[in-house]
Amino acid sequence: MRTDPLFKPVASEVSSTRTVALTFNDQPLSVPAGSSVAAALLMSGISRLRATPVSESPRAPYCMMGVCFECLVEIDGVPNRQSCLIEVREGMRIRSQEGARDLIFQPVNVQTLEVPS
Repeated sequence: MRTDPLFKPVASEVSSTRTVALTFNDQPLSVPAGSSVAAALLMSGISRLRATPVSESPRAPYCMMGVCFECLVEIDGVPNRQSCLIEVREGMRIRSQEGARDLIFQPVNVQTLEVPS
C-alpha cells in the first residue's frame, strides 16, 4: 500500500510568503495564507481529518469542492465544517472529527398552526 502523500502543491499557488498560524489537534502549524483549511492541512502532511461514525475508518479530503463531505472537521469548537470550503485565518483551532456529531438545531421563529375543529 502506498504511504507517501499524493498531494503536491502547485508552485505558483504557494509562492506567497505570507503565512498564518493555526493548530490542528493542538499541534501548531504555519500554513500559506489564502488557502483552504483542507489544502493547508494536506500541505502540512496531515492526511487524516476524520473517522467514519460506524467503522472508524480514516478519511481525508477527496473532491476539494464541497460535494463529498469527507473533509469534515471541527473549527473553533463548531463541528461538521467542510474544510475544503473554509479559508484559513490566524489563530484557528482545528480538530479532527471522530465519529458522529450531533447537529445543532436551533429553531427560529417557529409558530404552531392551530387547526380549526
